[in-house]
Amino acid sequence: MTKTAWVFPGQGSQAVGMEADLLELPTAQAKLEQANEILGWSVPEICQDETNLARTLYTQPCLYVVEGILVDEIKSRGHQPDLVAGHSLGEYVALYAAEVFDFATGLELVKRRAELMDSASDGMMAALMGFDRAQLDQFIQQTPGVVLANDNNAGQVVISGTPAAVEAVMHAVKSKRAVKLNVSGAFHSPLMKEAAIEFQQVLDAAAFATAQVPVLSNVDPTPATAAEILQQRLSQQMTGSVRWREISLQLAELGMEQAIEIGPGKVLTGLIKRTSPNLALVNISTLADIPA
Repeated sequence: MTKTAWVFPGQGSQAVGMEADLLELPTAQAKLEQANEILGWSVPEICQDETNLARTLYTQPCLYVVEGILVDEIKSRGHQPDLVAGHSLGEYVALYAAEVFDFATGLELVKRRAELMDSASDGMMAALMGFDRAQLDQFIQQTPGVVLANDNNAGQVVISGTPAAVEAVMHAVKSKRAVKLNVSGAFHSPLMKEAAIEFQQVLDAAAFATAQVPVLSNVDPTPATAAEILQQRLSQQMTGSVRWREISLQLAELGMEQAIEIGPGKVLTGLIKRTSPNLALVNISTLADIPA
């Protein structure tokens, strides 16, 4: 059997209508009704509303629900991963896929996370592409108030921090492209500390179980299955960096032969391709993509 990792995209991968073909599944209907009770709003309705779907408050729960339904359907057809990982919000789906918590518990966590992150008004994030890594690291070290938020691959990162600090690094580092992100706050940075403290109360109350397959976490890309370790890593995620480049390297080092991105878009397979070019890459965004 081909050793396979399942990877799950996060915020930024959402697409209008991403839930459309899942609505015909009886199992999806049950999950959508459960989501409606937990969230107080309809995932299918938001998925048809481009403006609201782009808002953190709605984006994160919608992605969790859609990706979670895809996981259920893939498993129902006899497929299982050897390892899982997710990018930021996607880590919650990875933990669900690894049976660390049930669908409702994960959605309750994502709901509160989205509320707290949506209300974060301080800070700014920017994506940089095509730069000198040594120069970038140097300027981040020399500039108080900015951190490397997403280390996606050798040629693409996201920085996060105070607007002044982010702007200073953007202007100081020579890059092919630098783009400010349309987010409400400085996610994955120390500026999210207050939100992380509030979120910890919800996280502490959630029931975590031993993972059925190893999980590579954003803040620590080494395989783990112990419930307490995975819960602790998740508690650090809101203020910690997403170490996706290292996760991509780990996939190959741990003997994975294939990575399947489950969710809308092809962001993660694009990032992995540059870091671990020998991995076979597959995308499952719709029911039609799922192997028989």
